[in-house]
Amino acid sequence: MLTRRALAALPLAAAASPALAQGSFASFLEGVRTEARRGGVSPQTLSRALANLRPNDRVLELDRRQAEFTQTWSQYRDARLSTTRIENGRRAFAENRALLQAIHSRFRVDPRAVVGIWGMETSYGGFTGNFNVIEALATLAWEGRRAAFFRAELLAALRILDAGNISVERMRGSHAGAMGHPQFMPTSFERLAVDFDGDGRKDIWDSRADALGSIANYLSRSGWRDGEPWGFEVSLPNSLSAEGLDHRTMRSMVDWARAGVRQWDGSLLPGYEGEWAVVVPGYSRGEGQSFIVGRNFMAIRRYNPSNFYATAVGMLADRVG
Repeated sequence: MLTRRALAALPLAAAASPALAQGSFASFLEGVRTEARRGGVSPQTLSRALANLRPNDRVLELDRRQAEFTQTWSQYRDARLSTTRIENGRRAFAENRALLQAIHSRFRVDPRAVVGIWGMETSYGGFTGNFNVIEALATLAWEGRRAAFFRAELLAALRILDAGNISVERMRGSHAGAMGHPQFMPTSFERLAVDFDGDGRKDIWDSRADALGSIANYLSRSGWRDGEPWGFEVSLPNSLSAEGLDHRTMRSMVDWARAGVRQWDGSLLPGYEGEWAVVVPGYSRGEGQSFIVGRNFMAIRRYNPSNFYATAVGMLADRVG
């Protein structure tokens, strides 16, 4: 029988074909079933979740498509800060104002940041993914590049089903298993999803309260500081090279002011306490737009460890509320 390593070396159509793959996949599922049973997942849940699963060709194709990231900062920024996304964000903010205020009261996270992540991840719930999460995770845990990682996520997804938070049919998400409005991976769901509407289930698919509350909880647990900005655009003096400046180079606002950093309009930096960094997202491609960022930027980076992503979320948040 061909191993997963040997299958991975085959062309996609051959590697995923039922004749070559199904026996190995069936054996893999039996191992998952045994491990999940030891972890307390009921036989009934396993029967529903694992019945008639097959490796998903499209999941494997997307997992293997590792195109080099070629967008410049301005291309990335402009695509994600479109007029449509901003207008839809303002509408979503207004329509959910009372809910967002209640979430802020509990988690002390800026509602605009919650809406910013919601908009970036799924266009305010407009598209949350249409892959069967169990099938996608099983495919990647069996054959994917990070089998151990996805096996842990698959087991977490089975526990989520067993807890009654969502049905097998409704557990849909991305090809990599990211789920619902916030696009949580299953282990993140287990740690950070909340039942904000109090109905006894953590439903990030169909309960807007649970979905937005879960985003706020994620940011809160990541160190969000209420009343402090994520950051803002600045200008750098010619004497300060952008080379080497990133989110890890932290200084006080006073120190940055002494170095000649100013707000974009030329005014002095505000007197926020704590440590701040200067980031230039497009520096490697010759773009000079600069930002001074603080702990809340770092909290957004915990959601997605990219300065492009965190900066774009912050800019979207500034525009929707």
